[in-house]
This record gives sequence, structure tokens and C-alpha cells, in this order.
Amino acid sequence: MPPYRPIAIPGSEITPESVYFRRRELLRLGAAGGLALAAPSFAFGATELAARPGGYDPDEQVTPEADATSYNNFYEFGTGKADPAAHSGEFQPRPWTLTVDGLAGKPAEFDLDQLLAFELEERIYRMRCVEGWSMVIPWIGFPLAALLDRVEPLGSARYVAFETVVRPEEMPGQRGVFQPLPWPYVEGLRLDEALSPLTILSLGMYGKTLPNQNGAPVRLVVPWKYGFKGIKSIVRITLTEDQPVTTWNRSAPSEYGFYANVNPEVDHPRWSQATENRIGGGGFFGSNDRPTLMFNGYGDEVADLYAGMDLKANF
Repeated sequence: MPPYRPIAIPGSEITPESVYFRRRELLRLGAAGGLALAAPSFAFGATELAARPGGYDPDEQVTPEADATSYNNFYEFGTGKADPAAHSGEFQPRPWTLTVDGLAGKPAEFDLDQLLAFELEERIYRMRCVEGWSMVIPWIGFPLAALLDRVEPLGSARYVAFETVVRPEEMPGQRGVFQPLPWPYVEGLRLDEALSPLTILSLGMYGKTLPNQNGAPVRLVVPWKYGFKGIKSIVRITLTEDQPVTTWNRSAPSEYGFYANVNPEVDHPRWSQATENRIGGGGFFGSNDRPTLMFNGYGDEVADLYAGMDLKANF
């Protein structure tokens, strides 16, 4: 795999050196104090990256934080949209370990302190997210490619599998006789998708560490795919040769494909995907008839990944 190369950023947008070193000091203080001070460090000079693909307006209004943190899909805490915020208060996102293994020359474990101080300046990625409803969220994180580069994927690695934590004592959606999904929740990407600069591991949003209901302490964000690909509370990332069996594709293969690229021309069997609901602004559903954009508007960046593929068959 070629070495990771970050997105080019104009010099005028780079965080000033004095602010950068102040940020590192805060990270060290946060680590020493049980990460109590880690959240404010995100606010120091984080560079905002808003993609500028065809059809996506980088000046789209950001979804109000209260809406983005109260309307979620996170079945580990319940199947209702309000359940994650209501039932995740007992979840403990620290301490945390993320294992990266499989077809890697240097498999490793990273604790949360290492992820927070990952030798990369935190950046704010203002990205559209779609699950039939849509939001624009200022995520804070770093490209997944940087982490994968650290473990040196082998030449035989073709896919990346992700696994969420299983803690039924803290996640009420994981306990009981009748479970909505098999646990742990598993997702996957092709390796070239995982290496896209738009594929990020997020540790925060809105200038703060991730709330429990949004996937604390670390989650995946893949903005040109439907939201169920954005696995939350990740504990393991595994490089594999074979396509991983993912949770929703296993549970409902006719409804949820492995790729899950946002595509207005491929309907869900039970509803059209030609339009989307924007959460927030002008009532909770700000607009119910927004046209869905191919690849969620990020086609300029990612369409080449699927050249020659039948995107209706590979949905």
C-alpha cells in the first residue's frame, strides 16, 4: 500500500503553529487527567474541510447539534430514534482499546489517548450524512488511511472489517430474549474505499468529544454511503482477503447491500430513495422533498472507485 498522504490544505487554512503546540499541551493534560480536558482541545484551530463535489453545496447549513444528538440509529441502545440519547447514559467510553489486526505486517492496539494524539492535527470534516433522512455534521477526526498505514496492510488484504463493542450490561438493546440484530455489529469496506481521504475515524463532533448516542468514543464516517455503514463504538478493525459478512447485509440481504452507496436510482424495497428528509431547520424535518444526490454529492471524489461496476446489482 502506498504511504498515507493527507488532503492538500491551503496554507491560509492551516492551524497556526502556536495554536498547534498549545493543542498538544492540552492533549497531554487531558491524558494525564483521565481525558477530562481532551474535549476542549478540539476547538483549537481545527481546520474545516468541506468537500466541493458536483451537486454538493459546501455552504449548506449545519444541522443543529441538538437534533444531531437526539435523532439517531444505534440499535445497541434501542430501535427508536430517541432511544440512543435516552438509554446510553450508563455507557462507559473510557478506558478504550481499538485493535487493528488481520492481514497486517504490524498489527497493533491503540488506546484512546493514542487515538486522540495520533500525530495528526485534528480536522473538522463538514459532511452530509444520509439514511433516508440527512444531516450536515461537523465531524472531528482523521483519515482511516493514516491508521491503516501504521499497521502496514499486506498485499493480500482487499477488505477492511469493523466490529463494535458488546456490553449488554451497558447497552440495553443488546440484552433480552428477542434481539433486533446479531451482535457484535459488523461492517466492512473494500480497502480502496477505506483509503479514501473522505473515510474518517471520528472522535468528536461540534467541537466536542463524541456523545455516547453518536458512537463514542470512535466511529466510522463514510459520507457517500448510507448511514448504517458508519459503525459506532468500534473495538476492532481487521484487514481481510474476503469480503466480510456485514450485519445488515446478513439480516436483510434484499434490502441492504454490502456497498450501500447513496444512489437515488436504486430504491429500497419498501420506499423510494430518490428524495431525502433534512433533519433540523424549519421544523424537525426541514425539507421532505430534497433530491438525493448520487454518492451523496461526493461523486467527484469517489465515482472512480466503482468504474465499470453495475451499481444496481452492487447496491
